[in-house]
Amino acid sequence: MEHLDKLKTTGLKVTLPRIKVLELFQRSEQRHLAAEDVYRQMVGLGMDLGLATVYRVLAQFEQTGILKKSQFGGGRAVYELCDGEPHHGHLVSLRDGEVHEFHDPAIEARLEAIAQSHGLAMTDYVVTVFGRPA
Repeated sequence: MEHLDKLKTTGLKVTLPRIKVLELFQRSEQRHLAAEDVYRQMVGLGMDLGLATVYRVLAQFEQTGILKKSQFGGGRAVYELCDGEPHHGHLVSLRDGEVHEFHDPAIEARLEAIAQSHGLAMTDYVVTVFGRPA
């Protein structure tokens, strides 16, 4: 019932497509999913859900803070669940687009220091490293 509670606290109406998309993110071993990935998995589960509906649900979830959207190049957006995990960066393979997460307190501390030196209190950050296999 965690997914229902999460939906209710955002003010979004609890609908079957929203429940199913949220469940998919909560159960998926793959943390970063594109709209097309969500659509294919929903169709594979027998859900009669259009791609436009998937895009709409993802946008609503992003606006309410359920999902976080990232752009990793190639014009492709991916989404991940905002599940209370610590801030993290992403490593993106230029060979196959595979995404790995990393958390580095030293990088985070340095970013906080840079923000402070410019009179800002850091509230969030985005670090994406692109690379080829060594």
